[in-house]
Amino acid sequence: MTKRCLIIYNEPAPDALPDELDVLDQVNFIDKTLQSLGYEVERRGITDNFFNEIAGIAGEGFEFVFNLVESVGKKAEILYFIPGLLNMHHIPYTGCPVEATFITASKVLARRIMKANGIPVAGGCRVSEASQLVPGRKYILKPVWEDGSLGITEDSVFTFDGTVPDILNDKNDRHWFIEEFIDGREFNVSVKAGPDGPEMLPPAEMIFHNYPDDIPRIVSYKAKWVEDTFQYENSRRHFPADLSERLMNNLRAAVTGCWHTFGLKGYARVDMRVDSDENVYVLEVNANPCISPDSGFISAAIHAGYTHQEIIRHIVNDLNI
Repeated sequence: MTKRCLIIYNEPAPDALPDELDVLDQVNFIDKTLQSLGYEVERRGITDNFFNEIAGIAGEGFEFVFNLVESVGKKAEILYFIPGLLNMHHIPYTGCPVEATFITASKVLARRIMKANGIPVAGGCRVSEASQLVPGRKYILKPVWEDGSLGITEDSVFTFDGTVPDILNDKNDRHWFIEEFIDGREFNVSVKAGPDGPEMLPPAEMIFHNYPDDIPRIVSYKAKWVEDTFQYENSRRHFPADLSERLMNNLRAAVTGCWHTFGLKGYARVDMRVDSDENVYVLEVNANPCISPDSGFISAAIHAGYTHQEIIRHIVNDLNI
């Protein structure tokens, strides 16, 4: 008997931005791969009526739900509602559980938990505490809830000169925070569930090619999504083969620490900056990161020698039941 499964995703609005439309590439990829594994696949866009939509899935006899919902009503604050409802209705689903989704959605809460558990993070403070910043030190203003580089621009990075910068004028503590800027290398490190526990995939370094000194070396929204811009054309993913043993150990310790501390499942990605002494600092933990065919996670898994079918099978084998 053919096994039935359902892909759910956030239904893009007619005026959706590129980062929102990316979910459709993920849906097509997962649909095709699951079919190649012998599943009968259905797909369903989740809207603002998510409470009733999830409840309706409960009696439809799906073996599991592949959860690709990235936001609810364009708000990441309530993203955890989806795994929460799946959990409430006893529907098996892929990816990170409700607790991990909730905690990691807030970069501020996640930072606090990482620091308490010995996982290295850069210094930082609330927007309302900006007067405490150290003159001459470089910082970056980041959104608390958003991912996909939404809200991150080249102006987000600033050097404090003793005067609160204009970029902070209309910002509040509920949606923004200030982090010390680590002026070094940036790595996106994917991790997946394996038969013997979490497996760190080959670290991907972001290369900022030909960047002049007046453009910060960050993965801004332009660099990630806006084609025909300098940032988009000159920021590239690279899998270095010559990382030192010290750096690999530091990356692995941070990644596995995040996996166990937050109770991640299935697949995740940990973004980090590395200083000149090869100390790592976790920027954020991405529960259920993008898994379109050209995404960082899939690229890392392919680089590690896995096929598309093997990658998705490992995710499905680590269901929340």
